[in-house]
Amino acid sequence: MASASDIPTEIAQETPADGTSGSPGGSSGSDSLLQAAVSYLEFEVELAGGALPLEFPAAARNEIDNALKSAPEPVVTPANKSATKASSKPAFTGVGAGYPPYEQLRAAIPADSPLHEMTTLADVERYVAETVLIPLDESRLNPVFGVGNPAADLLVIGEAPGADEDKKGEPFVGRAGQLLDKILQAIGFARSDVYIANILKSRPPNNRNPSPIEVAAHLPLLLKQIMLIQPKLILCVGRTAGTSLLGVESSLSALRGRFHDFHGVPVMVTYHPAALLRNPNWKPATWEDVQALRARYDELTS
Repeated sequence: MASASDIPTEIAQETPADGTSGSPGGSSGSDSLLQAAVSYLEFEVELAGGALPLEFPAAARNEIDNALKSAPEPVVTPANKSATKASSKPAFTGVGAGYPPYEQLRAAIPADSPLHEMTTLADVERYVAETVLIPLDESRLNPVFGVGNPAADLLVIGEAPGADEDKKGEPFVGRAGQLLDKILQAIGFARSDVYIANILKSRPPNNRNPSPIEVAAHLPLLLKQIMLIQPKLILCVGRTAGTSLLGVESSLSALRGRFHDFHGVPVMVTYHPAALLRNPNWKPATWEDVQALRARYDELTS
């Protein structure tokens, strides 16, 4: 278990949105340290709060299962072993082991979707900017597609854009985003090293939780991003991000602290930075999660 004193000072000194210490009982150094960890999780509660989780539709799950059962085992030869990024990834024993992880996502995207024909993130970003999939796509100021290294080994996923993100068209740019940057830096990542995206590409009014219909409409966009980026590891910040991606119904406390299999890609779920800004007591748990994330990242990339 990580103690408050283990949390990096730059994270621990982040204070709640109301400017108070956010830590019960006194003004010891551990108070500010707790605030640091909480800042990271607060962004989750702020943007990803208690949204309803979404399960993959049964039809989509059946499509994936049937595709995996009927697909031939990939043949790896010395000539093609290093030809693609996916072929160099370690083998996993989760869903569809032995079959390229990112190809498993193809069946989860509607068969008639134009996403199947797109081969670059720029293609998908242009489609997001020009297409209305849900009413939020008409009311937004800017689409918030994603930002970062298009070949990143670590993908960070949040719930939906907030007001700052809607204005700028970039994910995680407010106070919660600043805390996310500090958390990533504390485990050795610059913002430019990773790729950051959201489940929704458009801001829900008043930062309300996304509806299941909205998530279902935008989730294929994220799945296509994952197929193109091919990350080795995914970090979901907030319950809505975790449940929507994994297709499960669960509390954040039950999801965090361990890795989940997403078609062969390990996923860690932890608190949203917005939640940490409001609840500094969650910072130590978040710090444990991201340390485990870094350790797994080093294993996968060594």
